[in-house]
Amino acid sequence: MRLFGALLLLGSCAHVAPVNEAATLRFFENGADRGAFTLAQLRAQVPEETVSGFDPYYQRPKRWRALPLEPVLRLAFPSSQLATEEFTLRALDGYTVPISGARLLEGGAYLAFSDADGAWEPIGARRADPGPWYLVWKGGKQLDLTTHPRPWALASLSIEPFEAVFPLVVPRSKDPRVQQGFVLFRQQCVKCHAINQQGGSVGPELNVPKNVTEYRDEAFLRAWIRNPFTFRISVMPPSPQLTEDELSALLAYLAAMRDQKIDVAPGGH
Repeated sequence: MRLFGALLLLGSCAHVAPVNEAATLRFFENGADRGAFTLAQLRAQVPEETVSGFDPYYQRPKRWRALPLEPVLRLAFPSSQLATEEFTLRALDGYTVPISGARLLEGGAYLAFSDADGAWEPIGARRADPGPWYLVWKGGKQLDLTTHPRPWALASLSIEPFEAVFPLVVPRSKDPRVQQGFVLFRQQCVKCHAINQQGGSVGPELNVPKNVTEYRDEAFLRAWIRNPFTFRISVMPPSPQLTEDELSALLAYLAAMRDQKIDVAPGGH
């Protein structure tokens, strides 16, 4: 019986993949480097959990070995009023996500460091490695990627105001429609796209050397934003939730930025 029990134990552990205890996550606060923690250091102070839930990228239920995000943030930023702060999450591939502290602390956010059922399964259209960190949400109402982003290959978390991180993305125009479009761009687009070389690098730059509205007409842009898959295979997700008025506001913001071209790339001016 003892041998049988041991065999059962070995069988139950057969799918537990080894983890990279040296994997690091770095933290910044208003430009100051607050240091990095390794997985081993974080696990020593934050209890590991097994988190289950539907994953909108894999389109099925998944299980992860993970650390709850809130105690990790309190460990990294012990003197900050986290719920009132603005955060920026940066991934290794250039994916950059601004998000409020209130959102991160609403409950349900976890830093996954391993698939609970084996080795990391490739993720996304490019079949990327999700490690060393993948932000996941546990709640059944936290599946909308526009409100609850899930950056994989997460490299750092920063406390910093959006305007300080992306000053060249902010429009000078006070037109209400332009300002509405800016809010939409900030919420849904800047994580992948840059304006004046500021923002994400997963998708194309939208303002320099030519603004996207200068070489694509409005009808095309509306259709492309609504569902890029009708044109070609794309890593850009569809946006069926945007109303026609919101699309108009987003295009008004992009058009307004034509008069704010600043190329900060090497060789630019």
